[in-house]
Amino acid sequence: MGLFKSAATVSSFTLLSRITGLLRDIVIASSFGAGPLTDAFWVAFRIPNLLRRLFAEGAFSQAFVPILGQARSTQTPDAVRVLLDRVAMVLTAALMLVTLAGILGAPWVVSAMASGMRTAARQTEFGAAVWMTRLMFPYIICMSLVAFASGVLNTWSRFAVPAFTPVLLNLCMIGASLLLAPYFAEPIYALAVGVMIGGVAQLTVQWAALARLGLLPRYSLRIREAWQDSTVQYILRQMLPAILGVSVAQISLLINTNIATWLQPGSVTWLSFADRLMEFPTALLGVALGTVLLPKLSAAWSREDYRTYNTLLDWGLRLILLLGLPASLGLAMLSEGLVATLFNYGAFGSADVLQTRLAVMAYSVGLLGLLAVKILAPGFYAQRDIRTPVKIAIFVLVLTQVFNIILVPTFAHAGLALSIGLGAGINALTLLVLLRKKQLYKPGNDWAAFIARFLPALAAMAGTLWACNQVIDWIALGQQPALRLLYLLGVVLAAAATYFIVLILLGFRVKDFTRPQN
Repeated sequence: MGLFKSAATVSSFTLLSRITGLLRDIVIASSFGAGPLTDAFWVAFRIPNLLRRLFAEGAFSQAFVPILGQARSTQTPDAVRVLLDRVAMVLTAALMLVTLAGILGAPWVVSAMASGMRTAARQTEFGAAVWMTRLMFPYIICMSLVAFASGVLNTWSRFAVPAFTPVLLNLCMIGASLLLAPYFAEPIYALAVGVMIGGVAQLTVQWAALARLGLLPRYSLRIREAWQDSTVQYILRQMLPAILGVSVAQISLLINTNIATWLQPGSVTWLSFADRLMEFPTALLGVALGTVLLPKLSAAWSREDYRTYNTLLDWGLRLILLLGLPASLGLAMLSEGLVATLFNYGAFGSADVLQTRLAVMAYSVGLLGLLAVKILAPGFYAQRDIRTPVKIAIFVLVLTQVFNIILVPTFAHAGLALSIGLGAGINALTLLVLLRKKQLYKPGNDWAAFIARFLPALAAMAGTLWACNQVIDWIALGQQPALRLLYLLGVVLAAAATYFIVLILLGFRVKDFTRPQN
């Protein structure tokens, strides 16, 4: 499967995931609004998500995928099967211990995540967060094993199933909101049940895909033997700096969530919904390209094909710039229309729209940086250099908190989003400078001409969005939701058509970006 086709496959299923994720959040906003108990759910849900990113999608994938790719290229199929069995056993045993500790220590975990909920006036909110945290903590076992399966499937170029399975979580949470909520004393608890059902569903589908490839892990009681395996030990050693690097980003999220619980009630929810909109471009472009490029970059580096390695990075960065800048501009200029059309129903009022809109605009500042990190960091991971991105991430964490001190007193929850965006931009720029300094990446000769050619298309798109915003009152259209949705689709299509038509007039062609140019 070609690179562009692989990325398109991942993006297509990721788009479906993000659409169902938006439907999920629309149902949550309409059913529960943006209040104390909704904040409690997002805090509780963020805890297993934080650990999932720490142990699974982040550190584990970064350490496991390059080593698995090399093992597949240099070892026998039987040796690869033994490696998969042993990694799965060690991972599962560690996750069970972490989950048990999390369930027992849930009150302390919630206190660390959301100290603002410990005040006397918010004890109901705190108790709800603790209850839902305990219920959802086993989600980390499901999702870490899903990440294991995804790493194997992606290495075997089976990208579709890992990209599709997040849809199942969203569908389960929607079903729980609509069908299970009436059966709970606190209806918001139904969402936590939906999360667990979704985690089991994702694990079932991905492990079925492994079984079809004959790669399903074979568990045994020989955990000590698995732990002492030299390759497993090497993966664990590689995970340590990766965990530190991922934990830096998660510590930043933890700090921001904690700060948000001290702000106006609803702040955590506003940020969560704004983050949902940011996930569209980051997942469709950044995550998709990063998922596809990491195994390819690792393979090129292993065989010392530095020309292909450089070409892959250059191709990814061009796509990020070509599609990331209009996405950032579109989010900023159409923030009110997007938030109002998607969430302004039921308990989610016009004031919530305006507050969420501010967070979306603040996040959009750092979108290009967030996307670029997804391309640049794998450039280091492919070389098994995890320490360099970690050092940069630590520096960015400190800098983000400096931004928080400056911005939060003035911009409240939007200041938290803006700090993350600015930090992401600095992170990406530092990674790029170091790749250039180490002569690991050399930009193509036509970058200046490339940038000059697409800037007029960006300006034309901005003009279209500005003109549409002058004549549409998105909040007032709340009485006509179907018409508001049609307007939003029309504006998005008009802006996209303007951008791509101008690109074509300036000489861009699809073939320029469907594959790396040697």
